[in-house]
Amino acid sequence: MSVQTLQQKVAARIAENKDEVFLTREFSDLGGEDQVIRALRGLVREGKIVRLGYGVYGRAVISSLSGQPILSSPSGFSGVSRQALTKLGVEWEPTEAEKLYNADLSTQIPVNPAVRIKGRFSRRLRYRNSELIIEH
Repeated sequence: MSVQTLQQKVAARIAENKDEVFLTREFSDLGGEDQVIRALRGLVREGKIVRLGYGVYGRAVISSLSGQPILSSPSGFSGVSRQALTKLGVEWEPTEAEKLYNADLSTQIPVNPAVRIKGRFSRRLRYRNSELIIEH
C-alpha cells in the first residue's frame, strides 16, 4: 500500500476536477495552508498548473512549440480570469467597450482582458505579459 504525498493528492484532485481555475482554499481539507501552497508550487514547477495571482492557479499543458507550460483553457487568460473572479465571489460584468463590440456597435476589439467590478477587489491576476484590467 503506497502513501500519497500531499502534492500527489492535490494533483489527483486537479485531474478529477473539470474546472480550469483552482484556489488554494479548495485544498484546505488536505493539509495546512503552508503545506498546500508548497504542494501547489511543486505542481507549478512540474508544469501542471500556472500561478495567476495570490492563491489562484490555472490548469496548464506543456506547449509542443516551446516546451513551456501554458494555460490549457480554450477561452484563454480572459476566460480563466473571469472564472477566478466568480470563484472568489467577486461580482463582475463585461466592460462598456466589450458590450459595444458584442452588440456590433463598435469594431474596436478589446486587446487586454478587462472587467468591471462591482464592489472591492484588490488582487492582481496576470499571466505572462497580460494582466486583468479592473474597472470600477
